[in-house]
Amino acid sequence: MSFDVAAEAYFRFMGRFAEPLADEFVVYADVQPGQRALDVGCGPGALTARLVDRLGVDSVAAIDPSAPFVDATRHRFPGIDVRAGAAERLPYDNGTFDLALAQLVVHFMTDPLAGLREMVRVTRPGGTVAACVWDHGGGTGPLSLFWRAVHDVDPDADDEGDLAGSRAGHLADLFQQASLAEVEPSSVSVTLEFATFDEWWEPFALGVGPAGAYVAGLDDTGRAEVRAAARRRLPDVPFTITASAWTVRGKA
Repeated sequence: MSFDVAAEAYFRFMGRFAEPLADEFVVYADVQPGQRALDVGCGPGALTARLVDRLGVDSVAAIDPSAPFVDATRHRFPGIDVRAGAAERLPYDNGTFDLALAQLVVHFMTDPLAGLREMVRVTRPGGTVAACVWDHGGGTGPLSLFWRAVHDVDPDADDEGDLAGSRAGHLADLFQQASLAEVEPSSVSVTLEFATFDEWWEPFALGVGPAGAYVAGLDDTGRAEVRAAARRRLPDVPFTITASAWTVRGKA
């Protein structure tokens, strides 16, 4: 599984859902002018863009372990403070930010609790820490239909349902373990329309994340079987996919 891929590959695969999700997430996190914000695990900049729009480039910092994503974010927002690094070891002083946000990141942290504690550390007392994670565990995430098709062909395949925060209540539990106050769980949904089946299917072949890694590991016959299983599960075109994410915010 890898996110060391071109930014364009990520945008085609998950960015199509991450961009509208970021619109919902900044509202949920109550981002306000005058604040200073950190985007943890920024990827190629879906959430970063909304933070820059609301706060200005000088009031936003971003960090991601993927070099291609760091380069893409730096190119997209000239002058922004974007660094290569992991959530578990944030290179910022205590209390630097009013907000520390993580969109679609907690479930891929090596140590989610350590990552959240680092987000708390770099947020001023009383500031907001917020995160969102797709509902892979409950079967309403953007990849849920894909994994159901995989299980039609390969019932024992590992999916993303056990990733940290992706099942009901787990993200809130992590926030409480990280000693955040006023923990408020919720959820948001986004809906996308697809004009053709291939528009939906082709990004799975780009090697992004666990789903992309699974497809990349299949031979031609296996890929054709999963593709056919997915086609059977989807309605006639055009069709829509609604994806839900767990959201949690708390006070540092």
